[in-house]
Amino acid sequence: MLRSTGNIVQRLVQKVWVYWILATLLACGFMGYALTADRSPAKRIFLPGKTTHGHYQIELDCHACHTTSFEMKQDACVGCHVAELKQCKDTHPATKFIDPVNAQRLKVLDATNCLTCHKEHVPERTYPMGLSLPTDYCYHCHTTIFEDRPSHQGFAFNSCQTAGCHNYHDNRALYENILVKHFGEPDVLENPHVPSRDYHDWLKSRKQLGSPLTAADQDSKLPADEITTALAGWLKSSHSTAGVNCSGCHQPPVEVGDTEVPQTWSESVALDVCSGCHKPEAEGWLGGLHGMRVADNFPPMQVCDARLPMKSAAAHRLLTCNSCHPAHQYDTHLAAVQACLECHNDDHSLAYTRSSHFELWTAETNGKSPAGSGVSCATCHMPREEGAGRIVVNHNQNANLEPNEKMVRSVCMNCHGLEFSIDALADPQLINKCFEGSPAKHIESAQMAKDWFDRKQRERQERLNRRNSQ
Repeated sequence: MLRSTGNIVQRLVQKVWVYWILATLLACGFMGYALTADRSPAKRIFLPGKTTHGHYQIELDCHACHTTSFEMKQDACVGCHVAELKQCKDTHPATKFIDPVNAQRLKVLDATNCLTCHKEHVPERTYPMGLSLPTDYCYHCHTTIFEDRPSHQGFAFNSCQTAGCHNYHDNRALYENILVKHFGEPDVLENPHVPSRDYHDWLKSRKQLGSPLTAADQDSKLPADEITTALAGWLKSSHSTAGVNCSGCHQPPVEVGDTEVPQTWSESVALDVCSGCHKPEAEGWLGGLHGMRVADNFPPMQVCDARLPMKSAAAHRLLTCNSCHPAHQYDTHLAAVQACLECHNDDHSLAYTRSSHFELWTAETNGKSPAGSGVSCATCHMPREEGAGRIVVNHNQNANLEPNEKMVRSVCMNCHGLEFSIDALADPQLINKCFEGSPAKHIESAQMAKDWFDRKQRERQERLNRRNSQ
């Protein structure tokens, strides 16, 4: 009996070992696959921590930021962000610290390396702007600020980046000369409006505008009973009025040597086809959260990939040009508001239709107010800017969000005074209400800048007076 029991136990132990070895082999195989497979979702098991909201969509492309030894690459940061830093007139470029005058400062804080402040996978030390950095880093270099600026007496050493005061890279709306120039402006300007899009006139001036097309001109390869809806939308669109026929998007020619050869007819329209006429817009879209996956050769983003609250009905919608610009219609009014609200479900978005901005937009849309007087979602998040010799709609929808003071000059100051704009953007509750109401407090940065300029002017005048009296 004991011998029989011992045999059973031995066989059970043997089976357990076999199962343990098989499980170990399977686990090792899975881990090996996850480690070596290109962009496999299994790679997420190796993430040491949550990725920031600016990078999480491409977190499976580990080598975009890491070397094969998984060290961080400084070049990766610069490669993606160099154009933005140049555009924002970076106030702390690496070249500034290469100067021997600043050599001592590098011993305290290596400001030539992005990774000194910008780290990934450390959510417990990641701030709202997606940065992981010591809060007192400004003071390491600006140790005499309390002596140089009496107005800063009593300020906390870690309060430099308080909303409406200073940003490390982009201070275009916070430079002292800008603050003083626009000091005392009214909350709402005398003629509030946004710049008008001028692509049609720009094409006409360059003699690149075709003649308007009619239904009889359409050259679709589809059977007549399948193109009725598409034809109706196309006839109302700017494409037909600009002479862009069906084949222009569905069968664009390609250059072979010195000649153009038509491609095979395609039902879908690729991004590079849109980019052929709308290059600045396409490049902007690829640079934002909506298009960054496509820019990195991932499948397009789905709405459910977003970290902001989104509407469940739109969860599996793919983000492409046609997500906001429905095929053949390309209605910019629809794209400016309805397309956004079909997906976004956060407090700021939901509050828009209860705001005075929406009332202005409705009045413009109904023809009761002049063009440019309305404020849509796109007015603020996809502003109209000078570029490529014309007014371009910046399709990088997150280009002016972090820090949000970047929105002041390109958006807010089309309609509002600088001080009011800074106050509004510094009020989180007002942002949640989509700016319906007034800012809860006033940021003193403009007054402080004016006082500093006035003091310097008085000191200069006193020196001149003393010199003249000698």
